[in-house]
Amino acid sequence: MALTRISPIFKQGLGKACRYYSSAAPTTKLFLNGKFVESKTDRWIDLHNPATNEVITRVPQATQAEMQAAVDSCKQTFKKWSQTTVLTRQQCMFRFQDLIKKNMGELAKSITLEQGKTLVDAEGDVVEHCCSITSLQLGETMTGIAKDMDTYTIRVPLGVTAGITPFNFPAMIPLWMFPTALITGNTMVLKPSERDPGCTMLLMQLMQDAGFPDGCVNVIHGAHDAVNFILDDPDIKAVSFVGSDQAGAKNHGVVMPDANKENTLNQLVGAAFGAAGQRCMALSTAVFVGEAKNWIPELVERAKKLRVNAGDQPDTDLGPVISPESKKRVCDLVQSGVDEGASLLLDGRNVKVPGYENGNFVGPCILHNVKPNMKCYTEEIFGPVLVSLEVDTLDDAINVINNNPYGNGTAIFTNNGATARKFTNEIDVGQGLNFYTQMKTVTQMWRDEDATDTKPAVAMPTMK
Repeated sequence: MALTRISPIFKQGLGKACRYYSSAAPTTKLFLNGKFVESKTDRWIDLHNPATNEVITRVPQATQAEMQAAVDSCKQTFKKWSQTTVLTRQQCMFRFQDLIKKNMGELAKSITLEQGKTLVDAEGDVVEHCCSITSLQLGETMTGIAKDMDTYTIRVPLGVTAGITPFNFPAMIPLWMFPTALITGNTMVLKPSERDPGCTMLLMQLMQDAGFPDGCVNVIHGAHDAVNFILDDPDIKAVSFVGSDQAGAKNHGVVMPDANKENTLNQLVGAAFGAAGQRCMALSTAVFVGEAKNWIPELVERAKKLRVNAGDQPDTDLGPVISPESKKRVCDLVQSGVDEGASLLLDGRNVKVPGYENGNFVGPCILHNVKPNMKCYTEEIFGPVLVSLEVDTLDDAINVINNNPYGNGTAIFTNNGATARKFTNEIDVGQGLNFYTQMKTVTQMWRDEDATDTKPAVAMPTMK
């Protein structure tokens, strides 16, 4: 078995490690009511190391009864957890954060093994938040809105929530979800990506060690059936989902001729090809304005120097994409650009990595003179591919971006403050704590004459 999970993160050693990865068979466990348990399913998904395509573990497609047990556990725990003090929840989160910091290396190794990104990039996947809940969950108060009347708002938890996470950030995105849900008094059913659930299972152990009660988070595994269960279950009050429709995201970077060339080229290469382009916020489209197009040959030369290798190898700049199917899709979309008239300035589709010949590797690719109607522009490639366009003016660049409905974010490279301001004001792209709470507004009246009123007040309150 390639992954045994025997790690210093477990104070009790092998006994705890085997809770979620079987030592006898490579199967991933469910996490139900505070216990790592073997699924009773007869349907499994093979999980492959993307650098070698060797099977690391088998991920269960949880049964209906197991998924229902996860919801029931969350419902039961919510009754007590929602009544704990903010300070109690904050202390749990402080301990959880400390354990994450101490075990960053183990979390990164899990991500690299299952997802393929470099170890350095994997460590950046692990985020911190939620310890400032004492200020984040503040409500508002207004006194004297009418005679003897005050109003205030408080944030109250929703109940059982759910999180559905993608493969590309197996630590960061779960850590956007369940800590925020927990710190605000909710519980959560979490379904990590079936392609790399190992890091989530490590986080569950750390969460348990931090003192969170059993049942605060329950983890199920699976594919479409698990997602449909979450969406259909009436006891789940909110679903946090990160993913995409067929088109996905298309994030643009506008390059102005007055920009700092050295910095701009470095930023373009890093934003386009980091994590093998498998980021929702990857800068996948460069729009060169006017004379900035003259920088394109230098951009190609910098991208050529990136080192493609397995994520656990020293000095690797980009690792493999997640699966053979993903590699094929990336390569097919690059070819579609060529077929539709784009220029392929850099072709990394046939990159060879010695010792990892079976891996899902794609080197950096750059398509130029792309048009907005081309398939490589209209669809999210989600690989190490930069498509580039040329326009004459900033207004043209803004129009191109605003006409694309799939922008998660955008950037402009310029040294001109007026240009940056115009871009900020006219661009139309973009996408927290508020999701996991509902605002409750309370209007209260404690009148001086409460003890002596003899008839109901049917009129609206006045300002007298």
